[in-house]
Amino acid sequence: MFRNFLRRASSRPIVGDVKPRLKHVADHAGVSQATVSRVLNDRPGVAEATRRSVLQAMAQLGYEHGRLRPAQRTGLVGLIVPELDNPVFPRFAQAVESRLAREGFTTVLCTSTPSGMGETDYLDVLQAHAVTGIVLVSGEHADTSADHQRYRDLRVAGVPLVLVNGRDTDLGDIAAVTVDHAEVTRLAVGHLVSLGHTRIGLALGPSRYVTAGRLQLGYLDGLERAGVPIDHALITDTIYGIEGGHAAGAMLLPSGVTAVVCASDRMALGVIRAARERGLEVPADLSVVGFDDAGPNAFFDPPLTSVQQPFEAMSSAVVQLLTAQIADSGAAMPELTFRPELVVRGSTGPAPEAIAARDRSPEPRETLAGRD
Repeated sequence: MFRNFLRRASSRPIVGDVKPRLKHVADHAGVSQATVSRVLNDRPGVAEATRRSVLQAMAQLGYEHGRLRPAQRTGLVGLIVPELDNPVFPRFAQAVESRLAREGFTTVLCTSTPSGMGETDYLDVLQAHAVTGIVLVSGEHADTSADHQRYRDLRVAGVPLVLVNGRDTDLGDIAAVTVDHAEVTRLAVGHLVSLGHTRIGLALGPSRYVTAGRLQLGYLDGLERAGVPIDHALITDTIYGIEGGHAAGAMLLPSGVTAVVCASDRMALGVIRAARERGLEVPADLSVVGFDDAGPNAFFDPPLTSVQQPFEAMSSAVVQLLTAQIADSGAAMPELTFRPELVVRGSTGPAPEAIAARDRSPEPRETLAGRD
């Protein structure tokens, strides 16, 4: 994967008959490539003086801008992920990249972070480089509070686009691949209920994300199917990551939960840490279920029970949807939903009440026949 492509591809000087590129315009105007791309695509957020400087630099360098036809595209596919600290995103990136390589495409990996370039900036730069297609994993398309017009603009411009996990309802005409998030929590709740748990907490990420809503829907459905009373006080939404899980644990544990279903494996680790700080043992006092199963869950202490995303199957579908659009940009694009799988390990066990009831049960009496 060529993570530094955007920097390397535009770092060469103008020599002889080499045409000026986005990097040259940005250097000449003293701005970023993302700013130049915004000016080229008439995007908001650029001061008028800056816009004039960019246009002047383009004129002085003889930079020609125009949309490339699909046949002229580069064979590059942009893959935008939110971060690389969470194992789920490198797992998706590796699976998608290997399949794209077999189709003859080169992947440009873009990591969208608050301290660096954001998703919109990457989309500007990738479009300016006439990439053949773009894949977004857990991006702003899953944020119900975000402006999704940019995705529709890309679709109108004929850029093949696939959204992974959490396509919002207003993006129904854009190709998407997702795990069945409601089934994730149904599986987790069903497993915990089978172990005797009835006080089951739910640790979610921010509620504005489509995925959080679907996870909550499956959690509630799972409890209802099992005949377990629903207590909305046992549902928390914090932030994804270990810190968010720790905060969720701090809120849920005083409520007497005996199990917690988490929106990610990293949140599950945070819940386990919160439990241990209170002197609780996992799973003797508290059972914990994660989601994703992308990291070394089998080697944690205790090994983490998790609901696994089918990364390989989902990645194959991503590439199929992308290549279908490259062949026919007007093709109708569905959202393909994949079933997750529960992987049971050592972080879940019988509810404390079930253990106590078993211990209180009288020993079976020895019969005369048995004594004989």
